[in-house]
Amino acid sequence: MLRTRVIPCLDVAGGRVVKGVNFVDLVDEGDPVELAARYTAEGADEICYLDIGAAPEERATLLDLVHRTAREVFVPLTVGGGVRSPEDMRSVLRAGADKVAVNTAAVAVPDLIDRCAAAFGRQCVVLAVDAQSSAAGRWEVVVNGGRAPTGRDPIDWIAEGVERGAGEILLTSIDRDGTNNGYDLNLLAAATAVSHVPVIASGGAGVPAHFVDAVTEGGAAAVLAASTLHRGTLTINQIKGALATAGIPVREAA
Repeated sequence: MLRTRVIPCLDVAGGRVVKGVNFVDLVDEGDPVELAARYTAEGADEICYLDIGAAPEERATLLDLVHRTAREVFVPLTVGGGVRSPEDMRSVLRAGADKVAVNTAAVAVPDLIDRCAAAFGRQCVVLAVDAQSSAAGRWEVVVNGGRAPTGRDPIDWIAEGVERGAGEILLTSIDRDGTNNGYDLNLLAAATAVSHVPVIASGGAGVPAHFVDAVTEGGAAAVLAASTLHRGTLTINQIKGALATAGIPVREAA
């Protein structure tokens, strides 16, 4: 059985790691290079670096910061933000990323996923999906860092993205983001039901049981954490300990 991955997420704006609630009220959480190094030493299975200002500011990813972060990371590094073409993806990979996440640009031009997968292999392509509850009682895809609802159903979009060549799905519940109330398990289970590639659960984890639930009830292949790690509420070792106690295989933490 594949081991469940524990992935710290570094949301970066203005060159600093930030974190808020429901994608707003962002608070400075530290230096991305220092945090990446610390989490790697503590046993993170991967690091996820998201330049959350790139899409709304209509700019490319800050490649120098990616390069400096990659030098401190000895586990796979996923980088997202501002990738609008295979050429952008190539630049991010050359800066040190192992995988590249696409989000806003892929919703606007879905064949970006096909072209990136054809150029670099689907194992390098992560489709990041930010989902929010809709007035109709379902969910909808929101882009531009949570600023622009699209009306698209995230489950349908995930199924299409996998078909187009995404090798992994990073699914974030905007409603749960930063709340510490637990992942949206219904959203997660609906996504894993239509995806034959790994789905990373993101948004809402606050206690060890939430990570276990994401795997056992939601079907997640990996669990992402941000504020609980940045603020010292939980450690990677505690998260992995809870998963292991529940019988979920994990790589031993530091």
